[in-house]
Amino acid sequence: MTDQYDELLPTTRRALLHRVAVAQAEGRTPSLVAAVVREGRLVWSGARSMIDDHAPDTDVQYRIGSLTKTFVAVLVLRLRDEGLLDLADPLKRHLPGTPADEATVAQLLAHSAGLASETPAPWWERTDGSLRPELGDVLEREHPLKHPAGRLHHYSNPGYALLGALVERLRGEPWDEVLRREILAPLGMDRTTLLPQQPHAGGFAVHPWADVMLPEPLTDTGVMAPAGQLWSTAADLARWAAFLTGGDPKVLAADSLAEMRRPAVGPEGENWSGGYGLGLQLLRHEGRVLYGHTGSVPGFTAGLWVSETDGLAAIALANATSGGNTPRVAAELIALTAQHEPRLPEPWRPLPSLDKDLLALTGPWYWGAAGHTLRLKADRTLELAPLTGGTRSSRFRAEPDGTWTGLDNYYAGETLRVVRSADGSVSHLDLGSFVLTREPYGPADAVPGGVDPAGWQTF
Repeated sequence: MTDQYDELLPTTRRALLHRVAVAQAEGRTPSLVAAVVREGRLVWSGARSMIDDHAPDTDVQYRIGSLTKTFVAVLVLRLRDEGLLDLADPLKRHLPGTPADEATVAQLLAHSAGLASETPAPWWERTDGSLRPELGDVLEREHPLKHPAGRLHHYSNPGYALLGALVERLRGEPWDEVLRREILAPLGMDRTTLLPQQPHAGGFAVHPWADVMLPEPLTDTGVMAPAGQLWSTAADLARWAAFLTGGDPKVLAADSLAEMRRPAVGPEGENWSGGYGLGLQLLRHEGRVLYGHTGSVPGFTAGLWVSETDGLAAIALANATSGGNTPRVAAELIALTAQHEPRLPEPWRPLPSLDKDLLALTGPWYWGAAGHTLRLKADRTLELAPLTGGTRSSRFRAEPDGTWTGLDNYYAGETLRVVRSADGSVSHLDLGSFVLTREPYGPADAVPGGVDPAGWQTF
């Protein structure tokens, strides 16, 4: 057994190790290694193994399955940010001749292109990639679609094979080489590779009715590799989790990273438990919204989740085809850490400088008769919120032209303008055509449709 830590309390470390031990024992996995990242730093790792005194450390490679998709998605967003593609582009604009010509890049990233979940037989994860030498082999040419494009989330491994090929076409070199140069090297992830490098775990299937094991083949899946072939370690994935938490301008702009974790297709029902953004899964667990990804290939399972609110992330890796439920373990490690050591809020600090014109905009504003407050935050954003609560609270970022851009919720992307009278005084705020005034329905000349000249009345 191992229990490495930095800063976590002994009771927290014990609770985390206990959860890992239960998962390995009850899930009957040959080994299970896990890690917790807090505020971008690896603060704990623990492992259990079927071999006494031989538990894996954070440098042992495991196959991470569909966690690979998160890396491919970042490569695609980098292409978008460089202007080499648009997410609304159909695939055929850059990679013509596949069975998914009409699918957009965004639909492929979000698994909403309607494509089949898997390749035509045989099972691609357990057979050599030489059986599918061409991109046309990863989907049925006659019937590649299972659902109308853009309507719903339907997970598609072949879709990510196409995205990997898209990266290769636009970069002019193999996708894993692009990955190494653009992501792995800048983040110091030198133990994340396409094929296994020692030390690495072997993958096993555990018999459902007996405590015996069967080795799983370690296959090279060829053109399907972008869907789930990468190998990595708990330490490297802690670096990846730190990036997914706080970003890194050397790899991807913060706005693009935030875009990845927004739901691309609306969750179904009020009590949704999961969703998908652009290459990132979303999970609601114990009142938290987590983002990250799960992974599963013959012989291995993986889970990585981030809680932005708690400043926490967790990883769990196991070398069994089923059992251990590593995605659930990772989510519960976040919950345990947050329970034992809740995040401390940042100290309140005043603004370093004061803009009196900006200060004059704060306070109550009215959209018709509905009251709102406008607050100036310490990060120099403005926050507009209903006086009586509600769902239309939004933050706004200042732009060089004197306008403000909504950052979240209902007004995300919308423009807030300060409209002034002829004498230079503030008349009203214009928010995407909505008029906000200092008094309910006033002044009359600013309100669309005017105001009854009799004013407010009793009846």
